[in-house]
Amino acid sequence: MRLTDTRLLDLAILALTAAALAGLGLVGGYTQFVFGLVAIWTILCTGLNVLFGLTGLVSLGQVGFFAIGAYAHAILMQAGLSFWLALPLGTLLAAAVGCLLAVPAVRMAGPFLAMVTIAFAFIVEHLAIEWRGLTGGQNGLMGFDAPSLLGMTFGERELVMLAIVLAGLLLFGYRRLTASGWGMAMAALRDQEIAASSLGFNPFLTKLSAFAIAAGAAGLAGGLFASLMQFIAPSNFTLSQSILFLFAVILGGAGTVLGPVVGGAIVVFLPEALSGMAEYRLLVFGALLIAVMLIAPRGVVGTIAAYLPRRERGARACDQETVLHYISPETPHPLTVTDLGITFGGVKAVAGASFTAAPGEVTSVIGPNGAGKTTLLNMISGFYTPGSGRIETAGTEIAGWPMHATSRLGVARTFQATRLFGSLGAEANVISAFPKGRFGAPFATLANGDRRALALGLLELVGFTGNPATPAADLPHVDRRLVEIARALALRPHVLLLDEPAAGLMHADKMTLAALLRRIADLGIAVVLVEHDMDMVMGISDRILAMDAGVPIAFDTPESIRANPQVIAAYLGEGTLKAPPRTLAFEPGAMDTLITRDLRAGYGAADVLQGLNIRVRRGELVALLGANGAGKSTFLKVLSGLLAPSSGQVLMNDAYVQGLAPHRMVEHGLALVPEGRQVFPELTVAQNIELGAYRRKARPAPEELESILRRFPRLRDRLDTPAGLLSGGEQQMMAIARGLMASPKLLLLDEPSLGLAPAMTEELYRILAELRDDGITILLVDQMATLALAVADRGYVLEQGRVVAEGSAEELRRDTALIEAYLGQGEARDDGPTEDWQAEAAQ
Repeated sequence: MRLTDTRLLDLAILALTAAALAGLGLVGGYTQFVFGLVAIWTILCTGLNVLFGLTGLVSLGQVGFFAIGAYAHAILMQAGLSFWLALPLGTLLAAAVGCLLAVPAVRMAGPFLAMVTIAFAFIVEHLAIEWRGLTGGQNGLMGFDAPSLLGMTFGERELVMLAIVLAGLLLFGYRRLTASGWGMAMAALRDQEIAASSLGFNPFLTKLSAFAIAAGAAGLAGGLFASLMQFIAPSNFTLSQSILFLFAVILGGAGTVLGPVVGGAIVVFLPEALSGMAEYRLLVFGALLIAVMLIAPRGVVGTIAAYLPRRERGARACDQETVLHYISPETPHPLTVTDLGITFGGVKAVAGASFTAAPGEVTSVIGPNGAGKTTLLNMISGFYTPGSGRIETAGTEIAGWPMHATSRLGVARTFQATRLFGSLGAEANVISAFPKGRFGAPFATLANGDRRALALGLLELVGFTGNPATPAADLPHVDRRLVEIARALALRPHVLLLDEPAAGLMHADKMTLAALLRRIADLGIAVVLVEHDMDMVMGISDRILAMDAGVPIAFDTPESIRANPQVIAAYLGEGTLKAPPRTLAFEPGAMDTLITRDLRAGYGAADVLQGLNIRVRRGELVALLGANGAGKSTFLKVLSGLLAPSSGQVLMNDAYVQGLAPHRMVEHGLALVPEGRQVFPELTVAQNIELGAYRRKARPAPEELESILRRFPRLRDRLDTPAGLLSGGEQQMMAIARGLMASPKLLLLDEPSLGLAPAMTEELYRILAELRDDGITILLVDQMATLALAVADRGYVLEQGRVVAEGSAEELRRDTALIEAYLGQGEARDDGPTEDWQAEAAQ
């Protein structure tokens, strides 16, 4: 949905309605009846367009509501009620049944929701057959009194005219609905349910509303169908009708205003136009529909609309003073977290977290991977329910509140991976936050002039310079970050939670972002920042909470945190691992297994890797070190073929391999053990390990598996156990064993110690030392630098995609560049935004 001049759509609806009424005067007989069917299909498909096209929920049970409306209308008329009472009562009954069905159904998704609605359609069809005393069974119901109005009795022509007028009104209502807070909530839910909740929209009520509207429209269509047909029976309401209803919405253009009338017209008129082809009619009909869908996957109206020029109503951003006044909290409130904890499957993800984020300050949460930082934000924002502890803000205890409730109170957040509404423009994304989750009037336009000006002002505040009408899905990464912050500010929060907002940004963009966050905090907002860029954190934070393995280890000023031995140990490791030294007089071979030359790669417009030159000799164990976001995992993705480099070269065993597909890299002798292990949980341990040899020409001999099991004795007794039942450490060992089964010339290990207990980590690293001694060439990425350097021969330290230090393991242990890469090297801010940050951001 874009913020376009809607007058054209209103005129198009009026013109279509007038044309249909005029055309009705030129035809008669059966063609007149077909006009009525198209109008009835348009009514039903418009309701279904709310459910599927706008909200994204798939229902294959609309024929059930269609039948309820038809039977309710017919039974009420036979009981003596007038047409004008029976029609709305049948509509309300269908809507009420839709609400009842939605209560369990909308908690499901995808195929489960579709199966529930299919079952509902079967139940309604069989009730119509078996409840003979009410529905007439297979004999059906017939003979309904013709409606009259102001002394005029309605014949077929007048009923068709009524159906056409009602169809036009529903199309107009749909257009108004899409521009209202209701439509914005439904579209937001379709694109990003979690983000919609973070703006205060209640997912359950939003889905329930869409279900009720779709069911009511189907019931209205059913009532008109009964009067037009003058006979209804269960054979009119088969499941295949539901499939055709959904197909008509998709064919016309799901989510478009005119899609239902175009789709309904095609599905009704096309079989009639092909009636002369006798038994081949349905075959040709199906083939033509498939052809249209292949040529126009966005539907007829959606495809045509993509090529039409869009008229945007001009709007100017309001002045920055107005914007700053709008987002400044009327009453600043702190956020107080006390002994917060949560457990997943017996693992304590966070335990005893306590801190206070004061208004006007930036409170940062730092820690290595798995420290529990994002989990902490998820509990504060309401995405997770804490197992223990308290969360207080604005004088209210909010622990356990759902996300939409916390956001309405004034707690806004952004996400680690941006969650914008991809089909909405940047401006519309910001406007979607203004209602704070309240629908407002169903047909009141949400994007009025004042809101558009304020949205543009917020985009200007955060530094967004793109086209505000551009769909968020088409925005570059840095702009998506800025739009998400602007959207969060539109909620007028007194607490702003930011989850790695600088991830993937270039250095200059990070400087601009840092200055923006200080400016936001200085307005009186309590800013809670989770970020891995330590230069940024140290430069703008007032207080820092450091965590490790879910436990807070320090809460102090940036200067104290940077010098805290526990914090340094959390990032670099305790230094207590006793990995065996090389037991053999083995010197890594002079021949290079891997060379990269000026390697650059990234996601979108910005390169994460900034010209890496890295060398791994045969038989070496080389450690690649650096904080989160330094580019380590991106480098491994490039080597393994999962990400194509933007420039540079990769030589492996004297062959250029950059840009090859992953399976080709495996054929060249490379094996990747990815972060998170990524095992196949339903397969046994033995099957998982054997899959490592899939690309080898010959099946591995039994003694190969035996040699691997000697290295990993824990796996021997679990060969027939499903991999999903193993502990984290055992899964990591199995993943390495799977990599070794490929007989690699280069083994890539990505964060093998992540999430493991200390004893399991030490056992794992002893095995890595044995592999090193046996001459296996390994490139190791591990955020715990001390662990990696305990077994490595050499290492490289990355910072912002560049090599900032390299040398032997012993040399790197003594190099201050290693600590600076993890904890930053800039001076912490003293009070207020630093001049250095502001000057660099301005440049």
